[in-house]
Amino acid sequence: MVSTLGKRLVACLLNVSEARRKDLVVKVAQAAITNSNGGWRAGTTVLNIFNDFDYNRSVITIVASIDHIREAVLSACEQACGLIDMSGHSGVHPCLGAVDLVPLYPLGEEVNLEDCAREAKALASELTQRVEGTSAFFFGWADTPQRRGLAQRRKEMGWFKKDPNMTSVQADLGPPPQKRFGLTGVGASPYVMNCNVTIGTQDLALGRRVAAALRESSPGGIPGVQVLALPHEGEVEIACNVEAIQQAAFKPPPPPTPSSVAGSGASSSPSWPSFNIGGQIYCHAPASLITARVAELAGRDGVATKGTALVGFTPVECRGLAEQALSLGIGEFWKERKKVHM
Repeated sequence: MVSTLGKRLVACLLNVSEARRKDLVVKVAQAAITNSNGGWRAGTTVLNIFNDFDYNRSVITIVASIDHIREAVLSACEQACGLIDMSGHSGVHPCLGAVDLVPLYPLGEEVNLEDCAREAKALASELTQRVEGTSAFFFGWADTPQRRGLAQRRKEMGWFKKDPNMTSVQADLGPPPQKRFGLTGVGASPYVMNCNVTIGTQDLALGRRVAAALRESSPGGIPGVQVLALPHEGEVEIACNVEAIQQAAFKPPPPPTPSSVAGSGASSSPSWPSFNIGGQIYCHAPASLITARVAELAGRDGVATKGTALVGFTPVECRGLAEQALSLGIGEFWKERKKVHM
């Protein structure tokens, strides 16, 4: 029998601007799954906590039914705002807020993007009311009627600048951004994966050339891929946001060259995994293709790839793990995952 807790699922990959104090990040995660009585918030689980010391950024994968996701994420955001002070933050990854990003992703055909957009807008409104001084901007389906993508909205807000001028930012909700809390992006979209490929160099200019060629907007770029090149652990990381594309509009890119594929161990024509959102089929670039393309581009300068890291899960993996966690009543799934037979 399939548990009703595994239906109408929504994921939030909550991005917070802290990773060097892991105990603090755990408190944020625990707030998402803890009810007002201190017990487990039924129907809610945290699948994964990803910390990056150099970036000083963590990604917390929270999953719940659409009926429970708002309160779970709000509780985590309140905890993060109480613990993280942006006036003392440092890290190589761009950021604007203590809670930097709150994306809601539908995990199946039972929930659509409009449902997640309504929850995102309500969530942002409640956050600015509960935590005085917080402010937010919308992206994706929550940004009505324009539906501007996250990359465009971040550019408009100055997210990519090394020292953004917060006094010039106009939030969609809340007061002008304050130094302590900064600015939070809240939105809804098809699931976005994070795939990071390390290349064996300290040459950031080379990394930026690789990133530019990989980006969706470039000729020959990979559809759905938004990318930055960042210094990371003494090398350069090609950090990719992998957006899902509606299958009806999908045009596959040419495969990587045979030489790059041979060096990366990837298939010459990897399939694009697909998933269902409200009856519409979406697909996303596989990590193997991104790795092969980075290997091809960096290899032109004699630089090899050193490894690939998927932050969290694919959308299909995320749904499967969430159904399992909820059917077993496991809120702190990030602690129990290795003990649970898949």
